[in-house]
Amino acid sequence: MRERDILVLNGEEVAGVLAGQELAVVDIVSKAYQAHSKGQSSLPHSTFLHFPDNPANRIIALPAYLGGEVNSAGVKWIASFPANVKEGFDRASAVLILSSPENGRPLAVLESSIISARRTAASAALAARVLSGERTSTAGLIGCGVINFEIVRFLLATCPAIERLLVYDLNAESARYFKERCAQEFTRLKVKIAGDSDSVFREAEVISFATTSGKPWVQSLKMCAPGTVALHISLRDLTPEVIRTCDNIVDDADHVSRAQTSIHLAELATGNRDFIRCTLGDILNGKDRPRADASRIAAFSPFGLGILDIALGELVLKLAKQKGRGTIIESFLPEPWRKASSVPVA
Repeated sequence: MRERDILVLNGEEVAGVLAGQELAVVDIVSKAYQAHSKGQSSLPHSTFLHFPDNPANRIIALPAYLGGEVNSAGVKWIASFPANVKEGFDRASAVLILSSPENGRPLAVLESSIISARRTAASAALAARVLSGERTSTAGLIGCGVINFEIVRFLLATCPAIERLLVYDLNAESARYFKERCAQEFTRLKVKIAGDSDSVFREAEVISFATTSGKPWVQSLKMCAPGTVALHISLRDLTPEVIRTCDNIVDDADHVSRAQTSIHLAELATGNRDFIRCTLGDILNGKDRPRADASRIAAFSPFGLGILDIALGELVLKLAKQKGRGTIIESFLPEPWRKASSVPVA
């Protein structure tokens, strides 16, 4: 590529280079968390674009710089339009722009709904491995969409002892479709549709929440076995009261304590963040213990940091270049103004 060129990767190309790379993705996500915990990042708050006439819809911009081994900057532009599902489209669509930290010039544009889903799933599976070890045999999935489907994929990489899934969704058709997809792709798993969420709470050792709920609805986790791990990916399922009973681990306390997340609501109710024990990055760097009390419910609540998109985007870019994937748009950037001018420069 010449310096004015830019590389574009479509969704099929992104999925193709990531196929079978689950452990590599988990590793790059782990390193991103560690670098962030060490202060090797710049991470402004995400910006939410809302539509006055359609409050359910939103587009979010996540700018970030990640140093360490990655040393890259960029921004993810991700839309969430829930009604898309009824029209046969995915709820989320996204692009990721990667830029040089040396000169700021854009280097690549990547389809990013796949990157976003897999970095989310990898972070959840990493937390499951750190907080529960690799002996988990039964995982519960609350919400039967693409995020929990990807979480299953990554849990099988980080917690290989898993042999059984309990799935639940308010939409019975979604639960049936989820079970069929799992049976197709993860053939060694036994998949059961639960009649209610409490059944999942009682039987699963690791529970992943990936719903579209806008308000907390889980009033209690008392039916969970001691030491259960709750992957609170959708962030708005657990009431503040439940949050305060958990051993809370987050990705970034400032980022997750906003936008009416359960963590944010718990902070508003208590006036402090004392109920947050540490970040996952702190645990990975050895600054804190994986579990404060093995008998308590551990809840991992990740806001979803742009540094993960940057890290995974760079991995995708590296793999794509190795395999000769992508389309180079030549001379995408204009000729430099000074070079374009015929006027002599002093």
